[in-house]
Amino acid sequence: MARKLPGEKKLARAEAALGVTFGDRALLRTAVTHQSFLNENPGLEIESNERLEFLGDGVLNFIIARWLYESLPGRPEGDLTARRAQAVRGETLARVAARMKLGDHLIMGRGEEASGGAKRRSNLANGFEAIVGAILMDSGIRAATAFVKKWLGPDMKSIIAAKTPKDPKSMLQELLQGRGQKAPRYRLVKSEGPDDDRTFTSEVLVEGKPAGQGTGRRKIEAERAAAVEAHARAAETDV
Repeated sequence: MARKLPGEKKLARAEAALGVTFGDRALLRTAVTHQSFLNENPGLEIESNERLEFLGDGVLNFIIARWLYESLPGRPEGDLTARRAQAVRGETLARVAARMKLGDHLIMGRGEEASGGAKRRSNLANGFEAIVGAILMDSGIRAATAFVKKWLGPDMKSIIAAKTPKDPKSMLQELLQGRGQKAPRYRLVKSEGPDDDRTFTSEVLVEGKPAGQGTGRRKIEAERAAAVEAHARAAETDV
């Protein structure tokens, strides 16, 4: 038997838990719908939260980057990049999502639910990003920023006050070594533009396979950005 999508009352309870009110609750419904629900209930005219998660990821990175830039004047790019990596990693976002009890409001298939999907770190982190994307589409960047600052505030306070964090490349290497994997390798994918305004794109390889890509005005910046992406992906698989 196909399961029904949540009605207005359940969505209202989700709004109360998140501390946000949607003008278009269809966005909220999409943001909390896991792909497993649609896999078990084909034919429903609704999409999963994956596209909103993609949007929310970009928005979240922008909000955190600006937050750090304004909070830590004079700090070098590498320092800010490392702090942002700490703020947006799956572990941090899942902890925040658990704090708001987001798992109670995720719509997922019976199989995913039975296997503990409501508490799975990747589902919580992805759900948080999807909510951020939904708020952006519903109410704009100011509302999305207010939501992120409300829920990530305690974590960001610690991240901002901490001593200079490790370089993203070091963080990735330590994570991989802790799993018994080889150290990552970096390679330049391409460089574009004139010599005085060049943009580099680098890729990081883990066990010989592409794990992340990044761009920057310097090769080291591109490698750090690639390491941030690879670290986030690697952390998400550790559920």
